[in-house]
Amino acid sequence: MTIYGVTVLTLMMVSYALENRHRHYVLAFSGFCVLSGVYGFLSGVWPFGAVEIIWSAVAFRRWLNAGAPSIGT
Repeated sequence: MTIYGVTVLTLMMVSYALENRHRHYVLAFSGFCVLSGVYGFLSGVWPFGAVEIIWSAVAFRRWLNAGAPSIGT
């Protein structure tokens, strides 16, 4: 369980650091946040799990908006 948590958190931070390179990293970050939330729930730390699920939704929304054309340009 600890190896899973460390791996997911490492991948989450790497994808977060690379978000400016391509919008797919934002989607990857969102997915890793979900996996991190699952880790939180499985380890009994439900506030961490809940925050990660919310953060995943925020990142997914940013991914959706990253591909949308901007209005007024």
